[in-house]
Amino acid sequence: MSLDPSLTGQDYCYLTATGRVSGAPHTIEIWFAAPEGEPADGRSRIYLLSGGRERADWVRNLRREPAVGVRVADREFEAHAHVLDGGAEAAEARRLLFEKYQPGYGSDLCSWRDTALPVAVDLARSATER
Repeated sequence: MSLDPSLTGQDYCYLTATGRVSGAPHTIEIWFAAPEGEPADGRSRIYLLSGGRERADWVRNLRREPAVGVRVADREFEAHAHVLDGGAEAAEARRLLFEKYQPGYGSDLCSWRDTALPVAVDLARSATER
């Protein structure tokens, strides 16, 4: 099923990845977007963009351990994250995030859209409601 529309309108999600060195959980607040419609595999998916590309700690952490946690508003999900290495899905991720955030942002996000590293996060199931 697709992500609940009450969640897709939230400004941020919170991604928790396991530190590649410490093994401790690290949580970041980050912009996200969800594709429209029902996913073919029945799983909800969200997209993130890393302006720091591969240098970002959270990207390096999820490369080492792709099992992550995601919180959107009061819903927490177990999830699996992976970097999108180009193609149609990466372009779609860039488009969705740009269209969600550009209208309310004070400056041009075109460079961020075009150069940031797209990441897909599959939300396996809701773990809890806070």
